[in-house]
Amino acid sequence: MNSNPTKFWDGLAERYAKSPVKNEEAYQHKLEITREYLDPNTNVFEFGCGTGSTSIAHAPYVNHILAIDISAKMLKIAEEKALAANIDNIDFKQADISEMPVPETLFDVVMGHSILHLVKDREEVIQKARGLLKPGGIFITSTACLGDTSKLLKYVLSFAHFLGLVPLVQVFTKEELAKSIKDSGFNIVYQWRPKKGEAEFIVAERV
Repeated sequence: MNSNPTKFWDGLAERYAKSPVKNEEAYQHKLEITREYLDPNTNVFEFGCGTGSTSIAHAPYVNHILAIDISAKMLKIAEEKALAANIDNIDFKQADISEMPVPETLFDVVMGHSILHLVKDREEVIQKARGLLKPGGIFITSTACLGDTSKLLKYVLSFAHFLGLVPLVQVFTKEELAKSIKDSGFNIVYQWRPKKGEAEFIVAERV
């Protein structure tokens, strides 16, 4: 059994990088909405950045991005992609958001995509994201709310994780996700789901 999430994502990195976006139209819409909150002076923090696609897509519109992930192999691919795209305003770093020190200069925008269902304590992570933001800063997430898909999925994924077949996957609904964000000190200003079974996209302002 392999219950180490870093090793799991390291092993998946190459295949993950080659996987096409499942809903390109929805992805582009999320990029467009996000860019409404970006400008050339914006400093962004992204956690769970994977192979860097979203950070690279936004880099031309901002001042700087710090993008972290627990997987060194994911980050190596991200760095190669940024180099190929002539992007030089992203710093990729191997780190876990729960262990990130709060910087002297807080961020304007924090992004966490396809990650909140993969952390042990989403409330803790959302609160950490809030702590990294300036007052009035923006938190943006696209999250799989698997609790809206199947009531049995929670037990299936728990057993698969026990066997070491998948990483830890939390099952919750979009209502539970929204409540976690609001309870952590945010106002949700935009919420959208392309269709049932797809990720919930939320833009929230730190209060």
